[in-house]
Amino acid sequence: MSKVMTAEQVAASLEDGMTVGIGGWGSRRKPMALVRAICRSPLTDLTVVSYGGPDVGLLCAAGKVRRLVAPFVTLDSVPLEPHFRAARQRGDIEFTEYDEGMFMFGLYAAAHRLPFLPTPAGLGSDVLKVNPELRTVRSPYEGGEELIAVPALTMDAALVHMNRADARGNAQYLGPDPYMDDLFAKAADRTYVSCERLVDTADLLKEGPVQSLLISRAQVAGVVETPGGAHFTDCVPDHGRDEAFQKLYVKAAGDPDAWAAFRDRFLAGDEAAYQDAVRAWREEEGR
Repeated sequence: MSKVMTAEQVAASLEDGMTVGIGGWGSRRKPMALVRAICRSPLTDLTVVSYGGPDVGLLCAAGKVRRLVAPFVTLDSVPLEPHFRAARQRGDIEFTEYDEGMFMFGLYAAAHRLPFLPTPAGLGSDVLKVNPELRTVRSPYEGGEELIAVPALTMDAALVHMNRADARGNAQYLGPDPYMDDLFAKAADRTYVSCERLVDTADLLKEGPVQSLLISRAQVAGVVETPGGAHFTDCVPDHGRDEAFQKLYVKAAGDPDAWAAFRDRFLAGDEAAYQDAVRAWREEEGR
């Protein structure tokens, strides 16, 4: 059965107040086309769970986020995402900050339908001070080690971007790292996959080894073919990070008038209009 959808249909399937997980890592293989569709939608009051990058920044800039759960929000080559920083400084969003290992264990717990998982990650840091709702447990075995009980990061929906997918929702990464996207898919009630290219199921193994088939159709509610849909983040081997555009994004974020002009040019239309605007900008800049 075909699960092919548009980015707008994915956004329309979500509801105010949902907890939405977003795959990728920093400014790497983010489902930006789906994020842009959410920014254009009337959705609001979202809890976002993410190894944060420009996905978080754009959603904060669009006023979609009530609460964020993340270990960081970075553009990789730019240490701190500017829209996220501004939202935090204004007090616009609630922020639950976990250690990277704790965040991963929260995903594992949700993926395995457990209420929590114990981990030593975060002990000895201020993570318990800034997250007073966290609890510790002691091992019932010899030694009685104290561990942090990381609650499951359960999600209503997850959004991930893959290099290839078929119409039924099987999805494949071809880059160097899965970025926990399989955990996001398993931890969410439903998952939406955007991909650089839709292929026949039989062709997936021509693209890469069986281990690269990261997402099973059993977890997927919809598939969106979005060539360049991770832009401006990295999505190797299809394309690298568009560092020049990322610099433009960061520069515009620092000035309200510049951001309004950026938003009007690149974010006002649908995904096809966005990609056209990026191509036109490249031609103007001689890139």
